[in-house]
Amino acid sequence: MPLSLAHVTVDCHDAAALAGFWSELLALAVDEGASEHFATVGRAAEVSPVLMFIQVPDKNPGKNVIHLDFNAEEWHQYVERAISLGAKRIGDFSEYGGQWTTLADPEGNLFDIGAK
Repeated sequence: MPLSLAHVTVDCHDAAALAGFWSELLALAVDEGASEHFATVGRAAEVSPVLMFIQVPDKNPGKNVIHLDFNAEEWHQYVERAISLGAKRIGDFSEYGGQWTTLADPEGNLFDIGAK
């Protein structure tokens, strides 16, 4: 039986609050039982992988080496939606035949939204 990706885990300071941001951006509910210590998004909707948020005392310093990439035909609308929910625009890029915007979620975790 092959491995399957179960979760994308994000270390954070407030799991429920950060799950709330991602819940709004992805139009998925925060799963039942969320607290400042632990929360998930996507389990109840049977989305795979599930986003998991875990409170940690100290996040790794510097740029995160793994980040989420999203794409959509109307990607600029999603960039603006993310910003309205509390994301920060880091930069706009057009490289390697692609276009995308790098953003940071409310706790500084980087993610990209680009053209499909």
